[in-house]
Amino acid sequence: MSPSPTTTPRWKRIVLKLSGEALAEKSGFGLDTDTLHQVATEIYEAKQSLGVDIAVVVGGGNFWRGLKGAGQGMDQAQADYMGMLATVMNGLALQDSLERVGQQSRVMTAVEMPKVAEPYIRRRAERHLEKGRVVILAGGTGNPFFTTDTAAALRAAEISAQAILKGTHSGVDGVYTADPKKDPTATKYSHISYLDVINKGLKVMDSTAITFCRDNNLPIVVFNLLQRGNVKSILEGAQIGTLVE
Repeated sequence: MSPSPTTTPRWKRIVLKLSGEALAEKSGFGLDTDTLHQVATEIYEAKQSLGVDIAVVVGGGNFWRGLKGAGQGMDQAQADYMGMLATVMNGLALQDSLERVGQQSRVMTAVEMPKVAEPYIRRRAERHLEKGRVVILAGGTGNPFFTTDTAAALRAAEISAQAILKGTHSGVDGVYTADPKKDPTATKYSHISYLDVINKGLKVMDSTAITFCRDNNLPIVVFNLLQRGNVKSILEGAQIGTLVE
């Protein structure tokens, strides 16, 4: 069971969305063990101090991107299935890092592979969360043509999460009017609506995921994942990153 929280958290159950690139080495490929340890520690500390239920949806872009394969002439569905397998590798790596810091976890996949992970079953996932485990949701939605952002939105609604925390890895700490690395006049939004994200073409999540979050009243916090303490601070109510709602 989770420990008794020392502070009342902003939300009691969240989905943390991690891109595969966030876990990559500096080359953008593979896995960086130091980053994995940092992310695992962030999750562990937030869970231990606040007692929040945390599910994690991982991408696979550090190994393979379906869009890249499709752009090279590969069948889109085939390329997407390869991407789903990449997310499972990331999920297993994150599970190992979490358990090294003392946090029990389970990997559940939308594509069944019972020798390495549990199949995703909503009620079983909820039971794991109730028992204080971190649930790592891999395999996307299990369907081609849908991103892991959409998977995060879908799973958040299914398990009755109250928010999605989308961690960025490029040093950008929220949603800006333009790319702050290219445009020095870009300013950060502290708060923005779903419709403005769509209408302004801001790269928060793909339009399917954003629309789903709007329809299901799921707030999204976009923040710098690699800034130590951010996950815990957001859950304590600190105004970090950009709130989309």
